[in-house]
Amino acid sequence: MALEKSAFIFDMDGTIVDNMAFHTQSWIAFFEQRGMAIDADEFFRTTAGRQGKEIIRAHMGEQLDDAAVLALNHEKESVYRALYAPHRKTVAGFDALIARAKADGVALAVATAAPNANIDFTLDGLDLRRHFDAVVGAGDVARGKPDPDGFLLAAERCGVAPDRCIVFEDAPLGVEAARRAGMRCVVLTTTLPAEAFAGFDNVIQIARDFSALDFDALFAALFAA
Repeated sequence: MALEKSAFIFDMDGTIVDNMAFHTQSWIAFFEQRGMAIDADEFFRTTAGRQGKEIIRAHMGEQLDDAAVLALNHEKESVYRALYAPHRKTVAGFDALIARAKADGVALAVATAAPNANIDFTLDGLDLRRHFDAVVGAGDVARGKPDPDGFLLAAERCGVAPDRCIVFEDAPLGVEAARRAGMRCVVLTTTLPAEAFAGFDNVIQIARDFSALDFDALFAALFAA
């Protein structure tokens, strides 16, 4: 592994695209159809970054077999894609950041808890996949965030050591996953306020979107590692 290489690893939902409200809406509709009420704020806090199968089993029972969970998750994600499709776009400043990163030779990866259909919907729907050296989704790792598996696999596929990676996230479980992976993290407040991330010592910048980041400081931190 070439230790001098560096990488940016992006969460997808709520980070590359500002879509978490649509995910929450689709989960609420999914559970309401089954007579289950959920609190939207608490649900996001405890589930953002987890895989759909983990969320379904946590709320509907660990006894569900894989085929049942797959069918339920497919139902929920189909609702999400229908809700979000008219609003699909990247978060402000994303295109400028990855253009500079590519010009500077920084490897780029996605590490998301999303299933393949949602990854295709976002990355291919917005013609973004061509920018990334690695894409890791729910089907590639057994455990979602806060476990670090996705971020570590993304780093491995990029040929970059974990301490040479900076993660971009919008959820506490994702920031914790980056911490466990030994990676620094940039937080976007697309879905939660800055104070929600006060306890994390691996956070190096917090901003409302990519355009509000201090690019010079970010790249200085990356290459100083």
